[in-house]
Amino acid sequence: MDKIALRRKNLRTAIDAANKRLGFKSDIAFCEHFDLNASHISQLINGHGSFGERAARNLEKKAGWQSGLLDEILEDETHHPKVNVSESNVSLLDSPLQAIPLLDYVQAGLFHEVGYDGINPLGTSWTTYKSPRPECVFSLKVEGKSMSPEFQPGDEIVVDSSLEAKPGALVIAQEVQHGQAKTTFKKYRVIGINEFGVDVIELVPLNSDFPTLNSNQIDISIIGVVVAHNRRFKY
Repeated sequence: MDKIALRRKNLRTAIDAANKRLGFKSDIAFCEHFDLNASHISQLINGHGSFGERAARNLEKKAGWQSGLLDEILEDETHHPKVNVSESNVSLLDSPLQAIPLLDYVQAGLFHEVGYDGINPLGTSWTTYKSPRPECVFSLKVEGKSMSPEFQPGDEIVVDSSLEAKPGALVIAQEVQHGQAKTTFKKYRVIGINEFGVDVIELVPLNSDFPTLNSNQIDISIIGVVVAHNRRFKY
């Protein structure tokens, strides 16, 4: 078998293995997860596109496979990419990825006390997080710098609206100022109890250049608790 044909065969094998291991239902889901062009990948597999050295190495890098994997004869019956973790500071995930809706901040307001009702998600994200109420799990994109440096604009956060906020938790909350509702991402802090026996809370930014919000001054409703953080890195 010539090298180009071997690359096409190995690509098909490696994608099938990744789909099974990560819980993807289609090649499109695989491509979305690794930010790959699904049409281009289909052309590479089916022999309709050029599959040279540079394309092979770039694809391996984006998919997290060992460099040169697509040029090797894959003899492992599981066809998993060859990753040696015996002397490493990383380990392989064994939890399957699950699809969750990707929303914007306005749409996140629909999550107060109920599960997601399916209205106009921006797209799909993925998480290994498991909730007893999966219909209440969604993701948001971070905007602004109030939670930097830990959270940067463009980062994705996974939110579970079925969880009760606890002191120190990171939360998505709705705050009402001058009759206008806005959704915000902050750290949850309890500072006391008011005369009605209700917790007085603060929404605290991780970036000290931004103001802290206080429930004595504005109405605050907690929408959900942040349970995971996804970030893509430039290269």
